[in-house]
Amino acid sequence: MASKGWQHPYVNIFKHVRVEDWKRSSKEGDVSIYTDKTLKCLVFRIRGPVPANSYILVPKHSHQSLGLTGRYFYLLFRPAPGKYFVVHLDVAAEEGQVVRISFSNMFKDFKSTPTSLQFPFLCGAAKDSVYESTAKSARHGLVGPAPTTVRWTCLMLDLQYTLSVYLNRCYSYLKSVKLCANMAVKNMFTSDLLLDPGVSFSEAKLMGLACSQGTGPMPRDMMFPVPKGNSWHDLYDCIRFPSEGTKLPFDSIQKDNARQEARHVSTHRSTIREESRCVSLSKPVQDRVFLIQQITTPKSFPRNQSPVVTSIPELGVVSTHQRDDWFCHNDDQHQQESTCSSSHQFTSKPPRDAVDGGVHVFVHPEDDLGKHWEESEEELVCTPVPHPVHLSLSKDIKHKKLLPDPILKLSRIIGFGGATTKCALWTKSGDAVVYPCHAIIVSMKISSNQQRFFIGHTDKVSALAFNGNTTVLASAQTGNHGIVRVWNYHKGNCLAMFRIHTHSLSSLSFSYSGGILCGVGKDSHSKTMVVVWNTLSVSKGGEVTILAKAHTDVDIHTMKVAFFDDTRMVSCGRDNIRLWRVRNGTLRSCPVNLGEYHSLDFTDVAFEEGNSSYQRLDDRTLFASSRSGHIFEIDYSRVVIRNVRRLLPAQQQHADRREKWTFNTGPGIAINSISVSSSFCATGSEDGFLRLWPLDFSAVFLEAEHEGPVSLVSVSSDSLQVLAATSTGNLGFLDVSSRGYNTLMRSHTDTVLGFSVDGIRRHLTTASSDGTVRIWNMDSLHQLYDFVSEDNPCSVAFHPSEQFFSCGFSSGIVRVFDISSAKLLAEHKQHRGEVVGLAFSPDGDFMYSAGSQGSLALYNSSEEEHSVIRVVCNVVAQGTERAPDALTVSSDSCCLAFVGPSEYIVTIADARSLDELLHVDVSILDIESPRLDSALKVCFSPASTEHLLVATSANKILWVSTKTGRLLREVSKVHKHRCSSLAVSEDSRFLLTAGHNAVKVWDYNMQLGINSQMFIGHSQPIHQVSFTPDQLGVVSVGDAIFLWDFLAHPVDSLTDSRSPLRVSYSSTAKSAQPEAEVHRVQLSNGMPRQTAPLPSSPPPRLDVTTMDHVEQGALDCLSLCDDSPPITTVPVPATGPASSSNSRPAVSFLKVTELANASPLKTSSLDTVEFKGKMPVRPDCYRHFFPRFKTSTLDQAAVPPQSGEEGIKLKAVIGYNNNGRGNMVWSPDQGLFAYSCGCVVVVEYLHTGCQRHLQGHSEEISCLAVTNDAQTVASAAGSSNGSRSVICIWDVQTGVCRKTISYHRGAVQSLAFSRDDRFFLSVGDFSDPEVALWSSKTFQVLSSVSLSGPIHDAAFSPSAASQLACVGSQGVYFCLMHSRGLDVDLKVQRVGAPTEVGDVELTALCYHMDSFLFTATNQGHVCVWDIETQRCFMTWEADEGEIGVLLCRGNQLLTGSNTRWLRLWEVESVQGVKPQGKVSSVEDSGTMVVLEQEIMLDGTTVSAAFDNTMDMGIVGTTAGTLWYINWSDSSSIRLVSGHKTKVNDVVFSSDEKHFATCSEDGSVRVWSAPSNELVVQFQVLNQSCGCVCWSPASSKQSACVAAGYSDGTLRIFRLSSSEMEIKLHPHHVAVTAVQYSADGHVILSAGKNGLVAVSSPANGTTLRVIRDHKGAPVTTIQCVNEQCKNFGLEGNEMWLAASADRRVSVWAADWLKDKCDLLDWLTFPAPAYFEDDTPPPTLAAFCPSDPGLVVYTGYGVEKELSFYSLTKKQIIKKISLPHWATCFSLSSKSQLIAVGSKERVLKLIKSTSGRFQDFLQHSDSLQTCHFSPSGTLLFTVAYNEILLWEVRGL
Repeated sequence: MASKGWQHPYVNIFKHVRVEDWKRSSKEGDVSIYTDKTLKCLVFRIRGPVPANSYILVPKHSHQSLGLTGRYFYLLFRPAPGKYFVVHLDVAAEEGQVVRISFSNMFKDFKSTPTSLQFPFLCGAAKDSVYESTAKSARHGLVGPAPTTVRWTCLMLDLQYTLSVYLNRCYSYLKSVKLCANMAVKNMFTSDLLLDPGVSFSEAKLMGLACSQGTGPMPRDMMFPVPKGNSWHDLYDCIRFPSEGTKLPFDSIQKDNARQEARHVSTHRSTIREESRCVSLSKPVQDRVFLIQQITTPKSFPRNQSPVVTSIPELGVVSTHQRDDWFCHNDDQHQQESTCSSSHQFTSKPPRDAVDGGVHVFVHPEDDLGKHWEESEEELVCTPVPHPVHLSLSKDIKHKKLLPDPILKLSRIIGFGGATTKCALWTKSGDAVVYPCHAIIVSMKISSNQQRFFIGHTDKVSALAFNGNTTVLASAQTGNHGIVRVWNYHKGNCLAMFRIHTHSLSSLSFSYSGGILCGVGKDSHSKTMVVVWNTLSVSKGGEVTILAKAHTDVDIHTMKVAFFDDTRMVSCGRDNIRLWRVRNGTLRSCPVNLGEYHSLDFTDVAFEEGNSSYQRLDDRTLFASSRSGHIFEIDYSRVVIRNVRRLLPAQQQHADRREKWTFNTGPGIAINSISVSSSFCATGSEDGFLRLWPLDFSAVFLEAEHEGPVSLVSVSSDSLQVLAATSTGNLGFLDVSSRGYNTLMRSHTDTVLGFSVDGIRRHLTTASSDGTVRIWNMDSLHQLYDFVSEDNPCSVAFHPSEQFFSCGFSSGIVRVFDISSAKLLAEHKQHRGEVVGLAFSPDGDFMYSAGSQGSLALYNSSEEEHSVIRVVCNVVAQGTERAPDALTVSSDSCCLAFVGPSEYIVTIADARSLDELLHVDVSILDIESPRLDSALKVCFSPASTEHLLVATSANKILWVSTKTGRLLREVSKVHKHRCSSLAVSEDSRFLLTAGHNAVKVWDYNMQLGINSQMFIGHSQPIHQVSFTPDQLGVVSVGDAIFLWDFLAHPVDSLTDSRSPLRVSYSSTAKSAQPEAEVHRVQLSNGMPRQTAPLPSSPPPRLDVTTMDHVEQGALDCLSLCDDSPPITTVPVPATGPASSSNSRPAVSFLKVTELANASPLKTSSLDTVEFKGKMPVRPDCYRHFFPRFKTSTLDQAAVPPQSGEEGIKLKAVIGYNNNGRGNMVWSPDQGLFAYSCGCVVVVEYLHTGCQRHLQGHSEEISCLAVTNDAQTVASAAGSSNGSRSVICIWDVQTGVCRKTISYHRGAVQSLAFSRDDRFFLSVGDFSDPEVALWSSKTFQVLSSVSLSGPIHDAAFSPSAASQLACVGSQGVYFCLMHSRGLDVDLKVQRVGAPTEVGDVELTALCYHMDSFLFTATNQGHVCVWDIETQRCFMTWEADEGEIGVLLCRGNQLLTGSNTRWLRLWEVESVQGVKPQGKVSSVEDSGTMVVLEQEIMLDGTTVSAAFDNTMDMGIVGTTAGTLWYINWSDSSSIRLVSGHKTKVNDVVFSSDEKHFATCSEDGSVRVWSAPSNELVVQFQVLNQSCGCVCWSPASSKQSACVAAGYSDGTLRIFRLSSSEMEIKLHPHHVAVTAVQYSADGHVILSAGKNGLVAVSSPANGTTLRVIRDHKGAPVTTIQCVNEQCKNFGLEGNEMWLAASADRRVSVWAADWLKDKCDLLDWLTFPAPAYFEDDTPPPTLAAFCPSDPGLVVYTGYGVEKELSFYSLTKKQIIKKISLPHWATCFSLSSKSQLIAVGSKERVLKLIKSTSGRFQDFLQHSDSLQTCHFSPSGTLLFTVAYNEILLWEVRGL
């Protein structure tokens, strides 16, 4: 590594190590080479079920190193579709530490340790694919297996950036790379150049990109081929980390879509609600076993029903990426520095200079330098900070962003101290003072109070130090990670940043020359640690090194370097004063002999000033002060005390005067600080006095009294000024010559809770936790007034025009103060708790206050006494978290908004009466959180009173209409933490938010590529942020008061600034031709409005109460009735005075009625780009059926045996398909009960428990329907060849399929028979939303119609034979059948959902009698429709979640939802309601809809069937359970119970009386045979159960079940007691196989890492660990009784283990004698595996009839079963197979073998003859099959389908 020139411009790593030779690299597992069709070259493919077991490692050995110093690491790869992959990079830092950087799509969250970084990798998808649209709309499924359309990717990692930001380390070189399955990889290389893969060499030449500029095109051998006419970015993905901006989720590696978004944002706005990404919630590990004995049934709970306000609908969300810039200033000018200045940043802007004193810091939201460092003892601790590099990037990645940049500049800070008030420094010239304010260092000119800032610390600054000529400044921050920064004081840039391995860093001192820096802190053992650094070359870009360090038990309060000798220091502390010296790299000290003063607490030391060059050391005098009032003079040379004096209180001889201070005996006054000049000494003491003494301390010649104890004094270098600081946060200086005192800064001593600005007088009032309310001048920063109260202030508010303000206190009192007269105007006690909100109306007529106990008060502020007008209780959400700005008033003073009465509700009230106008429910369940979303802050938009902004607990901001409550817009991931405050500029162009320690400024319209800028500086959470009234500044408060300059240019006229929520179209008399925003048109089902507002300022209110909501792209599937008039625009007169030719055209609304069999609306005149290739959008409701994702395909060549000749017969199906919808039917009169499981329809007779099976489908059945006479059942499922879905018509009596019909291209969503059974209805899913009407006699299609959106449910009218209805995303469709001879026409009319329920999907429906129709929504509403008028006349909220099942019998209505509640409603009173012109709620109409009963089930309701009286019925849930419900006695019984997730194992007990199953959900279930009833269930939370076994019959005690779990534990459950017997933990990885020994003395278990553990079931100890299979997961363990003498070994049983690397070990054991010897070791060869999925498993078993034979199958040269003889040591027989086996089992009789495959075929083979039969009853690949011990029964499992077969024999 001596020369790095050979590594430029890049290093081809594969070529460098000659990877294909595998000499300098290694491979493990399934690594192969193949020719990729896309890249047209050879690439490596790495595959394996466990990524860690298949990999390429470069270099081969851990002691070797690549030594590649290139800053950027490039990886050209493609993740395997549907799989996980992992990449590990070992990177060396300059400190010698090796850090592992890992990224994978398995990682859910970013994780950081001192030696490792883990980044989630979010796989991108092909352009315009379903995965891409899903990712954009739902953000669901991104973190996880790669999508099927994943593309070749060029990944670029900035290693220097990553180490610097996340671990504060300096990158040195790349040590090694490990590429783990599953992926294909072309190559990887390193370079110092930032290369663009999308730019060719010719394009780079045109663009002027060159290596000399640090950029360029990719090397030719690394390029991806791009066919002519195509774009690189349309074929491949380019991922950079860091990217050009911060995306969500934070700290993840993912594709940057900003380029595409910026291109389409103006013409394409998604109206699909953007959901949060799905992540795994980290729950505490619970090791408790839940026992459900005899399966306890859910109980009914009576609940008081209270009306719930409707959830927020949505109008449309502008889905653009909000991104935050990272910007670093040029350090050459007087500028401030980014917090992460050690990294080179690239922006699309040229370098620019900031104004002197300005701060503009953009940070990555997760970058926190103080949180990722480790405790280590490296001696090399510092590197110089390089200057930022600015590159002009290519035009295609420049984004339109928020301007100006920066938009905020930190102007002034009111505050002093934070961690300490003992740090303040003079500059050498004496014209400025440097002091800390929490995490910021401030330099203030004493003449003008102008401030300059040093930004970079991430915690409060605890120490400061200047060198002698004050050109170099050192600072340290407090906290567990002591960080020291060295600054160029005049330029303001950071020269070096390093850590001292201490916490509580308390003191820093520079030598006079600046070559030595000394620091004191505490180490990890709380011992005092002193470190001395060499800083001589830091100003020239050199490194900072440690000269010496020492650990000591001595307390050190202050330590200073002697100004006359850089190697000498002095310290003082409790009980000691010590002199230090650095010599030969060691730090030594000697104490001053204190004699009788040895127990004093010393506070400060100071050297006597003098000519440092010529004065002898013997003449040096050291001064020290103490808390007891003593001042010591110490002879530095002889280390002895020369003189001791003491400061004592004055003798009060006269009441009106004080005697001169003298040094006598008695109690002293504590001296906190001492400073000595050549002519006098200054002391600061606890009594608040700054005193100046002559050097003989004869008497005080000057003193200044302060409000609190003086914590610091410092004499300027010219001895003309003395700086003083107090512990109460005051900073000032005494002018010695004029004897005048000047206060520089006052500050709150605790957190600032809230503020308010008087815009007229530029006064600022603040309330603080220190108990004071202060008023400041915003220009001079001087404190004008200070109000102190025994009660703690909470919130403040200035009157908008008068010179008084109000203040709310923690006692609930509100006080109003007049500033001009300094008197109390009014005092009111209307609140019991703390005042959390206080506001004046903008017109100044009213004042409002809110209390933490829920009360709200209205005052008349036009009167001086502020009389109370009204007090309302329990309307504001309780709690103090919304203080201090819990109230917001609209700019027109008409509306008041607040959160309440619960945290989920936002209320808008009349500002003059407090009458409630609107409730908005924001309790939308966020999938990232287990809690409902709640409102935190509210804020009106000043320029548009219709917009109310709501900040929620899910880090979102919602734009809500104040008129309708509709959701107008939503922005997610606003801050990393919760948004604590928000404000909108007066012109509504900008939004201001605060979250944790950061302030963000946003484009209010969210229409830019980069919508926000983020600014840091606060060290504590920000409590409030707001614009100043003049809109020229921003104020933020928290730890201190920050005043920012707002640099955005004001706009005189807003006529050109359009609101994104405004809709405008051109109106012509000829035809309707909407412009580019046609996808946002809103269609009305009534007449056009008479007037429409003009787009003007303020923006018009959106009137959406009578308008239907049409989703984007819905226009191309609208249909019109034949007799409808031609579509024309309706001219609308403009409103307002500006109805001239200059005004914009008014909005025109189209009258559209959808009917069936009509020609579709022609869209040729529309923007064809909008609708071209639009993919169907998956609806956001659970009611819609989506087939479970499968990777298996049915073998079309397999032929089932003839009827009557089957070797096995299906005896029972265990389970119910929880993924189906409406897949259960019950006819109580005829006794028919049928449901689906997989591709089988199960007809069960409840009185006997017997089953009959209707077999004919090959795919998962979606839904069922039954005729009213219960003679015919219809079932629907997908087709095996991927064509149209198949509907089977079954004869119930014979079980024969009468007819098979196909029509729908997608899945079938719903089936229904008419009341007279003449007609049959089928509905397609969202990909093909078509309704087909069939004849029930011939099953021919009579009519069909395509609808405009997904359909979720359909039903025939129970009385009118010609009526039916459907519901879906677009509303309700009323259908009417017209018969014309043999033909039937279907006329359809759509009516949108009522606006009162918001933007919802109608999910279910049912008819009531013959005149009403009930529909349900995905927000929990039930709507009642009048069928004749086709109008909704009533709604009520029946559930908190989505209702997916509706049933009506008589006057009783049943609702089932995804909240697991099943509710029965009495709806008789609905008949008495007369439909009116408007929709009324239950509360408004006075109608009593009574909730009669409710019951909570074990999952979401997906199917239900009840008798005609609604007394009893059957309900199916997503938990795989079918419940019998009896409302009359409030009982529920579990009829059918199945696993809801994948079943991993099923096994019979030895007596065949029971069998056990285990599942991915962590449950172990024990069933009785032959009834197949569930006996007991053992549930372990947060774990997966992978295997299960029974104890042998020879066991003395009752039967036990042992199960292995994903956390490496084994649990043994005893059946007789239904309890867990013992828990073992023999593995650290998931258990893959478990088996009792043949005699039951031990348990053998295997882990995912290949280790086999032998454990005692009696005491749980691990007896031995067998490591022969280490490295490959063990798939099978089997034990048999067999004397091993025939094989030459001792033992009474044999056992075998098979592992994924195709190895089988056979062992002889005698466990009582502790013997276990290897009998045989089998290895089966195999070629490289080239398929995209994982290789077939390795399976082995003893032959039951002859344990000397081992049967093996697995991946190899041929698909076959091999019979290996242990005596002959060879394979004696093979049976060829058509497919790779995924499972097999050997029968103990009849020589039968059952083999399952991925092709869903169960093959029954006669091992002696090779005869076989195929069975196709499963809908997915088989994963488990087991014969019973007697061989008479057979279990087979595919996913959660468990089939039990009766074995007849071949």
